[in-house]
Amino acid sequence: MHYETALDTALQRLHDEGRYRTFIDIERRKGHFPHAVWRRPDGTERDITVWCGNDYLGMGQHPAVLQAMHDALDATGAGSGGTRNISGTTVWHKRLEAEIADLHGKEAALVFTSAYIANDATLSTLPKLFPGLIIYSDALNHASMIEGVRRNGGAKRIFRHNDVAHLRELLAADDPAAPKLIAFESIYSMDGDFGPIAEICDLADEFGALTYIDEVHAVGMYGPRGAGVAERDRLMHRLDIINGTMAKAYGVMGGYIAASAKMVDAVRSYAPGFIFTTSIPPAVAAGCAASIAFLKTPQGQHLRDAQQLHARILKARLKGLGLPIIDHGSHIVPVHVGDPVHCKRISDMLLEDHGVYVQPINFPTVPRGTERLRFTPSPVHDAGQIDRVVKAMDALWSHCALNRAELSA
Repeated sequence: MHYETALDTALQRLHDEGRYRTFIDIERRKGHFPHAVWRRPDGTERDITVWCGNDYLGMGQHPAVLQAMHDALDATGAGSGGTRNISGTTVWHKRLEAEIADLHGKEAALVFTSAYIANDATLSTLPKLFPGLIIYSDALNHASMIEGVRRNGGAKRIFRHNDVAHLRELLAADDPAAPKLIAFESIYSMDGDFGPIAEICDLADEFGALTYIDEVHAVGMYGPRGAGVAERDRLMHRLDIINGTMAKAYGVMGGYIAASAKMVDAVRSYAPGFIFTTSIPPAVAAGCAASIAFLKTPQGQHLRDAQQLHARILKARLKGLGLPIIDHGSHIVPVHVGDPVHCKRISDMLLEDHGVYVQPINFPTVPRGTERLRFTPSPVHDAGQIDRVVKAMDALWSHCALNRAELSA
């Protein structure tokens, strides 16, 4: 086999389909988020405003988070020194897991290097703990959940997105004595729609199933202490395993599960993705704990309220222009384009001509034909920045000669 030719073919396929992904090199400036500097390939620079980041509340630059990280770095040094089982468990990791368990009202929590690994490692391990386990997975679950379910070697059933009736059919068709688990999300990040948590919990009670919820795009953002949609809806006690991240609203890095002490102990003891991975640095753990603690306070609620307000304003103004907004009432603002080439073109022109940075979202992140721009307004995007992005979108939508009626169809 000619390996270089195979690589050229694979990469050219992405270019031909208009979905080759380009890294945009940016430098965030401390204390000035969402402002950043874009370093072009030719070495020149341009001031930009970040409109597609997952640091939803700007906590990645919050003084409380930075101070906690500085203190831990000065006290302990850079890395953790090993896996959690071999010298990599520090007081900072234990404090973080206690903070997370308190957040979700669970007995225990377990920190992973990312929420992707937390999902993959946990879901692929559960059949070892519950022989014969059947996992019922929402069709639009995140890739990390899909991978964990695929790799676990057990039985799986895929139910249509948010279709509780279809889920019921699948549950009813299986052996009542078989162990079962329903895996779903609270907010699906590409459309911004909500999972039917209460209805799924009702089915879990009826059919004796465990529940596994991914709250990655909701933790920090919803609920009186930022524990997510399940906290907002007073349903956390009905969920057996909660997955979350510190890399989005909490502004740092890492993922976790929160559950009963026995569940956490079992996953800790059996999951290769946890056992054989070096733990996150103590300074990162300290920053995560500080961010979670801050967002539990009334000051955290102020940030959540401001973010929701800015999301509503941006949606209303883009809708007023006739742009095809996907609006399910969450903090996420997707603009449907429906073509990878057009999506990339608008993204490039927003960056080059207007200093607005929003990445195109293409297949396989979303299905073909549903390509979009996904805006993530934050509390620190001000009225002037919102005005500029709305005017830029209005101008470019017309400039690119995109037929809005076709794109909305």
